[in-house]
Amino acid sequence: MGLCGNGTIPAVYSARIELAKHAGMQVMELVRKNIRPRDIMTAAAIRNAITADMALGCSTNSMLHLPAIANECGVEFDLEEVNRISEQTPNLCHLAPAGPTYMEDLNEAGGVYAVLKEIASLGLLDTTVMTCTGKTLGENIANATNRDTSVIRTPENAYSKTGGIAVLKGNLAPDGCVVKRSAVAPEMLVHEGPAKVYESEEEAIAAIYAGKIVKGDVVVIRYEGPSGGPGMREMLSPTSAIAGMGLDKDVALITDGRFSGATRGASIGHVSPEAVSGGPIAYVQDGDIISINIPAYRIELKVSPEELERRRTEMPIKRKENITGYLKRYAAMVSSADKGAIINR
Repeated sequence: MGLCGNGTIPAVYSARIELAKHAGMQVMELVRKNIRPRDIMTAAAIRNAITADMALGCSTNSMLHLPAIANECGVEFDLEEVNRISEQTPNLCHLAPAGPTYMEDLNEAGGVYAVLKEIASLGLLDTTVMTCTGKTLGENIANATNRDTSVIRTPENAYSKTGGIAVLKGNLAPDGCVVKRSAVAPEMLVHEGPAKVYESEEEAIAAIYAGKIVKGDVVVIRYEGPSGGPGMREMLSPTSAIAGMGLDKDVALITDGRFSGATRGASIGHVSPEAVSGGPIAYVQDGDIISINIPAYRIELKVSPEELERRRTEMPIKRKENITGYLKRYAAMVSSADKGAIINR
């Protein structure tokens, strides 16, 4: 849906102004050719987008945006397919803050087209799909060149054989949760520790800076999901605080909220169902042991089903009382993150 360079050309470059001009011209060309958004955003194109995201090692936010876009396009989006695509897609880029290279480096190395060319060579993309250029994806990337293999690694020298994002499931997240696997230190890919539970982002940040979080802990931040927030704001501050305290290789963070593209460490978001919808995350207590196994795509709360059921009857769901107007309607109608935080019809 974007012309070459749309995602990588720095804002201060004159090429960005040129690109904007060409984008306007191309919109008119698409109108003349009667190429509509749904002609471009097909099931195959969405699978290509997931594959590209895996190779780039990008943001967990794509696991919100893509399901929501798929829903609007009438395309079924299966979170399980994310892991299947991840298993076969090598991670070729480590962009800051997860790695030493920056977006401008990616742009100079050939941009997203060069990354697509590398993974297309493995047969991982459907290159016949239509794009906003009026040409197929294969035609778009035919002349792309990887100009710096230290920025865009070749598949043979990939950072990992698997993609940048993983979807975990288990009794803590029956409908799934998401982690930026490419930003997780190897020693945190498998982790087990006691929960420290907080009812909001602000509570968690205060605890982190007060030194209440120690090595091995699993910080749980709930009631920050699409409905519970409401609005699902980014949990960038607590993840930054954990990293700033030097704990990103020793402490995991789990939330029904979301993160920014700057996430690093074992930060697991989009826990679904969310707390305000009665998801198991609403019933976690301090000291509960939580097991995380990213390679196995599992997340487990080590509490018996009987104990969880008892807590459901004794622990009330906490809903914000001061929500009014449009936001109150949104909170009542929005889905959990696994569906892309869409408005339930």
